[in-house]
Parts: sequence; C-alpha cells; structure tokens
Amino acid sequence: MLPRASLLVAAMVATAVLTGGTPGVAVPRTHHPSADRQFAALARQIHLSNTGGMKPADDGGDPDDPVAGTLQFAAARTAPSATVSGAALAAGAAAGDRLPVRGGTWSEVTSGSAGSETPGYADPSYSDYGSGWGLVTGRASALATDGPWVYAGFADGGVWRSKDAGRTWSPGFQHAATESIGSLWVNPADHSLWVGTGEANTSADNYTGQGVYRSADHGRTFRRVGGSELLNAQVATVTTNGSYVFAATSRGLWRRPLSGPLDTPWQRVLSPDPNPDKDPARTSIISSVTVRPGGHGATVLAALGFRNGTPYDGLYLSTKGGAPGTFQRIRPAGLDDSDIGRTSLAYAPDGSALYAVVQSPAYTAGKRPSPMQSTSLKGVYKSANGDPNGPWTLVADAGTLGRSGSAQSFPSTYEPGVGSWYNQYVRVDPRDPQHVYVGLEEIYESRDGGASWTTIAPFWNYTLPCYGTATGCPPTVHTDQHAIAINDEGRLYVGSDGGVWSRLTTDHATAGWHDLNAGLHTLQYFYVGAGHDPQGGTALWGGLQDNGATLVRGNSHDVIQPFAGDGGDVIVDPDNADRAAVEYTYGDIAVTTVGGRSDGTAAAFREISPSCQISAPIAGCDPKMQFIAPFSADRTDGNRWVISGRYVWETQKGFGTVCSKAGGTCDWRPVYDLGETASTTAVEADNGVDYVGWCGPCLPSDEDGSGFKSGIATDYGGTWHTITAPNLPNRYVTRIVSDPTRPAHVYAVYGAYSRKWIPGGGVGHVFESQDGGATWRDISGNLPDVPADAMVIAKGQLILATDHLLYVADVRTPTRWSRLGHGLPSSVTTDITLLPSGDTVVAATHGRGLWRLRLSR
Repeated sequence: MLPRASLLVAAMVATAVLTGGTPGVAVPRTHHPSADRQFAALARQIHLSNTGGMKPADDGGDPDDPVAGTLQFAAARTAPSATVSGAALAAGAAAGDRLPVRGGTWSEVTSGSAGSETPGYADPSYSDYGSGWGLVTGRASALATDGPWVYAGFADGGVWRSKDAGRTWSPGFQHAATESIGSLWVNPADHSLWVGTGEANTSADNYTGQGVYRSADHGRTFRRVGGSELLNAQVATVTTNGSYVFAATSRGLWRRPLSGPLDTPWQRVLSPDPNPDKDPARTSIISSVTVRPGGHGATVLAALGFRNGTPYDGLYLSTKGGAPGTFQRIRPAGLDDSDIGRTSLAYAPDGSALYAVVQSPAYTAGKRPSPMQSTSLKGVYKSANGDPNGPWTLVADAGTLGRSGSAQSFPSTYEPGVGSWYNQYVRVDPRDPQHVYVGLEEIYESRDGGASWTTIAPFWNYTLPCYGTATGCPPTVHTDQHAIAINDEGRLYVGSDGGVWSRLTTDHATAGWHDLNAGLHTLQYFYVGAGHDPQGGTALWGGLQDNGATLVRGNSHDVIQPFAGDGGDVIVDPDNADRAAVEYTYGDIAVTTVGGRSDGTAAAFREISPSCQISAPIAGCDPKMQFIAPFSADRTDGNRWVISGRYVWETQKGFGTVCSKAGGTCDWRPVYDLGETASTTAVEADNGVDYVGWCGPCLPSDEDGSGFKSGIATDYGGTWHTITAPNLPNRYVTRIVSDPTRPAHVYAVYGAYSRKWIPGGGVGHVFESQDGGATWRDISGNLPDVPADAMVIAKGQLILATDHLLYVADVRTPTRWSRLGHGLPSSVTTDITLLPSGDTVVAATHGRGLWRLRLSR
C-alpha cells in the first residue's frame, strides 16, 4: 500500500503512491474516513512519483525524474553516490560473519503474521477492520510450484517452502548476504529451485541482489550460479528455453547453459542502452523475459521498461535462441512502442497467444494525460497468433477493469493500474489457454482469452455492495499483487504486499480465497518501541511497510494491527503502552491512549501532525518530512516531544498534544530552521538537549556524490547551531544517541559504505563526541563496512543494528566489536529498542519480524 523505496541501485526506484489504510466496521458503506484520507493523500503524492518521502529541492527539475527518486531507504545505503556495488554488501557481510560472537541466542517475538481485523481494534477511521484481509505478513515478491511443493520469496524475508499447499511453511535462505528475493523458478527436468535475488518491484525498499542461487534439495541449501556477474542486479524473471537459463535483471538480460558446472559465468545477451552518463535508470532494465512454447526454444522475447521511461524501452526479440547479438527491437503492430514502461509477458501454454501488461511512463510522469484520471496502466494486450510482432489488440484498460467488479472507485483518483509501475503480472492457466490472470492492485480473471474480465480479488471490501450488509463480504486478498504460480493440480497461488493466498483455478467468484500467512514470518518493520502493558508484561508497538502500526501485547506473540497503511516511527509510554504515538508516513502522527482499542464507533487515534503532507495541514506546516520521518520523546521528560523535517518542532504536551487546522490550534512549535533544502534523518532528545541529523539536498545526483550533503545540528550549549567536524563522513545520518547520564556525550551513526566503495563517502560508521558535538572520534574499529541503522546503550555496552546482523562493544573500549548473539536472520535490522527493564534488546527486522535477546551483563 503506501510507497516504498529502492535500494543500492537507483535504477529501481519506486513511486510514492498510497494504497492502504482503511475505515472501520461501523462506518456506513457510503462514506469511509480512512479511505478518504488515503485517497486524498494519494492525489497529493501521485505526482511526486518517487521522491520516497523526500520532495526534491525546488531546482526546476522534474519531480518524476528517476534520479530524484533515489529514495530515503536507498539514500541511507548509497549516499553520497547514487549507486554502490553489490560487492560492498558481500564483503561487509563476510567480514561481519568472521567476528567473534558475544551473548546468547535470539528468540522470535512476533508470531509471523498480523491480524489486520482483530476484534476490538476497529477504529472507524484508521483501522483495516472490515477490509477482508485477515492475517497478513510481509511482501511476497515471487512464487513457484513443483508437484506438492510451493515456494514463496519475500522482499527481505528469504525463501519459504511448503509441502502441504501452504498450510505449514519452513524458512530457507535465511543467512545469506541478502534476504531480498526477486524471482523463483523450478527446472522441470531435475526439480531444482532457482532463486534470483534482488527484488525487482521498483519498490521504495527494494534491495539489490547477490546473483542467482540454485537448490537441489527443495530449498534447504543453496549454491550460487555463475560468478559475480549479477552482483547489484535485481532479478525479475528466471526461465529457460531448454538449453539456456535466462535472467531478466535491472542490468540487462543474461544467459548461461542450463547444464554444466554451476560456476560457469553468466553472459549478457541484451543491454541496448549505452548509458554514457551512467544514469542509474538507464541500465537496460529488463522487466520480463519469456520463451515461446513449442518452438524448440528459438523465440525469446524480452521487455525493456523502466517506469519513468527511457529512449530504449520496448520489446526485443530473438528468433535464434537468445544468443548474443540476435536481439532486435521490434515495432509491434497495435502497441505504442514510444510508451512502454514496466511490462509483464506471458504465453499461452501451447504458444498460441501472447499477453502483455504494459505500464505507461507517460501517464506515470504526467507527460501525457491519462485517458482515465489516475491510472498508470497503458493496458493489457494480446497477440492472438502468438507473434511478438502482432497484431496486438487491447483487451483491457483501467476502464474495463474498473467495471469488472473492482473495489477501486472509477473514475477517481485511484483507479485500477494506478500503481502498475509497482505491482503487475500476467499468467495463463497451463491447462487452459483461454484462462488468464492479471494482477495489479487487485486480481482479475478472464475465461475467454481476454474478451471479458472479472475482479476476483477486490482491493478491499469497503466500496463493494456487500459491505455493511447482513451477509457481509467474503475475505479477499491483500492489495498490491506481485507474484503468481499455478501447480499441476490446478491450485493458484498469489503473492501481494500482505503475503500469500491460494484457491483452485476452478473457483471464479470473489469468495474462496485461502489465507496462507499463519506460518509465514516475514513482517517488515521500520521502527519498534516498548512499554509496560497494563494487562501484564511488556508490549511492543512498531511500524511496518504496508501493514500499518502493530501491537504485540505483553505475554503474547500475536501481532495486532490497530492502525492501517504504512507504519513509521513510534513513541511508547514506557510506563503504560496503551499510550502510543504512531506514524502514517511523512510525519503524519496519530496518538492513542487506549492501546488502539475500538468497537468500531469510538475513535482510538487522533491526528496531531505539523507536516504539510497530510489531508488538512496547518498554516506554516513543515514541507520536508521524510517518508518515514523520525520523532522522539525526551528521555527524561515524556511530555516533551521533538519531530523534524526542514524545521525542528517541539511540543511540551506529549500525548495531550493537539494540532488541527480545523480547530486552529497546534501545540507543536518550530524552534529551528535547518534550511530550504534540508530534511531530517535522525532525532535525539535527552535532558532538554536535542540533536538532529539531516541531509540537504538528500538525493545523490551522480556517481561521485555531487548533490548530496549531510550534517548534524544541536541546541547543546543553549542555542541552535550546525556542527562542523572534518572527520565526520558526508553520508546519511541514520541515528544519534546520547548518553542517558550526560547529554554532551553523544554518538552519531552513519549508513552507506566507506570511500572504498563510494567516492566521497569518508570512513567510519559510529562516531563519539564528549563535548556536545564540537569534536568527534571514529570508534568504528573492527566493525564490518555495512550500513549502520540504529544504536542503543545498555548495561555499559553499545549495541549497533546494521544491514547485516547486530554488533556490540563496551562503552569503555568502543573500537572492539563483536557480533551480538546467535540465530538472528540476516534481514536488514532497521531499528532496535530496549525493554523498560533495560536488560533485553528487541531488534526490528525489515523482513523477519521482531526478535529479542537478553543481555548477558
């Protein structure tokens, strides 16, 4: 549902588009406050098409420029450069794995899936109650089947396998350098599973890959295929023509022999864009490749298509088995080859017909008026004779799909295909060449070769006639579709931003979906906070990608989702976790003092945001909040909160804060202006002293890092000022942590990589100041060179979260680091917090949920 941001390679940047958030059960069907909130926000954000929460500087540039979309998640890992080699992560992860281990074994806190419709948590404006989604988990990016086996790949959760149609799952690929999965393919000849790493959904939190891996034992163990050729690529499709395996990637189309030694290198066979300026969006992004059945593997068709468009976008055809030098760009009859963006391709099982879902770069960037109001979908096309040259005919557009039982209002600001740059697929039933599935935000089905369509998985229930009736609506699939597989027995599996669902291909109604998320543990957290649960134990609040703000009550592993949409930072009252502040994106803060509980009529949340990027901003609002904007409560004064974008804002009223345009009152007060181009990346408040990390401009514009600048500001000493220190890197400041006993003693944490990998990146990930930031020393010592994301101080130790595991050092000897604990998956750890007792650390991973470890001293 909401935006997401590309990582490590700016070529796969995302568009900031809202698709989540919902009303509550008791709201009349004709009016849904949460849906109104989401759609109003969408109307604002849809033109920002990928600024990932950071509006570009007002420099006359196109806000849809793909370089301006080197989003927050990406900038924290690449800045000051626009890209970084995948070898950097591989080397850093290997160095981290060599460090000695201190501490015990990590244990999983979360049950794996979140209850999006938990009874008693039905806020009428902010919850997903009534959506029909049920249990949800992290983004499923790839699916494959093999006889009784089904495999699911996740955005940053690795590969999961099931031998009982998804009733139970087992994790695999959990300790590799990256858990980001772009594609799955099973070789029918030997039943081997092939995994393309690097999610390729142009999402705001895509992580580039480490190549293609193969498993000969149903996903228990893996070996890399080829050498380092596919480092830093995102693999959208893996397939074969019988002799060669093809990989469609963000860095061109590659092939290698299907058989033979696994270390036989990949060979690039299609990369038509010379990209003389090294534009990260001009790397010949191949979004799909397919082989025509029945032709002995001779016909290989690839789609080159970036969502914002390049001069080389189009269809490329080889009739000689995909050999190097045999691909030619074709001018297909019936297709506008000047407006082909991200494209998905699929043949009928007998090769008799060919289908394509095409996204329009012109619609997405606003360079041509869409024939509808808000869609980025060019259309669903069919070549009825299977010839890639056509003639092609349009068999569905946003209007066709909007009238097929869709829950997306039509015409409106949120029509079918509005996010087709992010979510799309097409698949033909292997047992019926007339039976076609298309996934966008919803799932559509045609049983007559595209002549007619039915919405079989609506976006949600709220806009449907069945909503609010005595019988109610049947469960539906979570929105934003990314993956599809059909097994030999006729069972369909689909993957979306909420996980995996299945049904029989003989089912054609909206009812009949089976939620398979109970056994999948792939929740994608951005932040986590802890407090005493009034009902006993310690409760944890957290913000998730596309699955809102969640609550894990004390003495429980069950995950409740009281708050919809994308979740961000949180503040939790350490003495009473029923009091929490959560973020919807862009600093849009809402508070609850009842633990998110509602019967569907009473509001559980109240909005209190000084951000400009909300439905009704106050006068003088902040225009530069990050997509996930940091905010904090003062460690010694729970009523003093600080949030920052361009301006540093302070309130002295904590959970009693009011900020409303309608009421004309706002308790937030701006106390410092960081400057016109600045946006805050880290906030620390302690004993009345504040530190903020910022960037401005925040978007690297080229490989040498020009266009990016970072810094730190503080009011230590009584007045606000910018810190200047020659040894601090010009990289993304991910966290600032002050000593609880002495605010002048402060640590700064930096993302991205050192100058070995990034020109101008400097050296070091953790810096210490004893004098309020006047001088700093690098205490990174033997830390691996990987992006550092968060830090806490506990029991005389510094605990650091990174993109590859956690590390610990003594405060007195801070340059000697060890790995912290055993058993933590290598999913990116975006945040860490301490339980109120101070003796246990909780890690928020961006693909494997929440984990905890009791500290040994």
